[in-house]
Amino acid sequence: MIETFAALLLAHALADFVFQTGWIAANKRRFPALLLHGAIVLAAAQAATGRIDSWEVLALAVVHIAIDAAKARIAAPSLAAFLADQGAHLLSLAVLAWFRPDLVDGGIWAGVPAAPALMAYLAGAILTVRAGGFAVGFLMLDYQPDDLPKGLPNGGRMIGNLERALIFLFVLVGQPAGIGFLIAAKSVLRFDTASKNQHASEYVIIGTLASFGWALAAAYATLWLAAALPPIEIGAPAP
Repeated sequence: MIETFAALLLAHALADFVFQTGWIAANKRRFPALLLHGAIVLAAAQAATGRIDSWEVLALAVVHIAIDAAKARIAAPSLAAFLADQGAHLLSLAVLAWFRPDLVDGGIWAGVPAAPALMAYLAGAILTVRAGGFAVGFLMLDYQPDDLPKGLPNGGRMIGNLERALIFLFVLVGQPAGIGFLIAAKSVLRFDTASKNQHASEYVIIGTLASFGWALAAAYATLWLAAALPPIEIGAPAP
């Protein structure tokens, strides 16, 4: 069951946060955009499970489209809507993994013992970095100050992605203490702006704490999932 969930989680992360374009996200009320997104979800799930003959994977894509269509019509963009949407998707993955725990056993990845753990780590990285960016962005919608100093185009987004990626890496290699140095470095680099503008200071603090919190939660959830899967074993080099 856990192996199937890891594969489906990777498929979801790829479909929602890697291959979903801005046009698709902005046009979820239109059937062509939903249909295209559903096709991406289906292809990603088939690739991750290694199966193209499963009607359950097709059903998952249909459920995914239904969830997205409902969110687009009844909820305005917000953190609550984002979390509810992702929670519904994760629930559908868990239900399918419970209903068909052997789904990946007949797929092309069945003979690769390390595949489920690799999928879990890759899914965790995507959800930490990319999904975290959307979550923090939605949270900060109500706190955007009018007098925030202008920086590089998309510079703040890149900084957030990099800091979450580093936190994910620090947790995975068992060096969470490195996160303290990351906080200190960001504090020093942002000191001039924060000291001169209270609005900017509070904005940076809220965004930073939210970003770090999301990354820590996602990283430790990834470790928990990977611990339940067969370990990745690297054979000793041939003499």
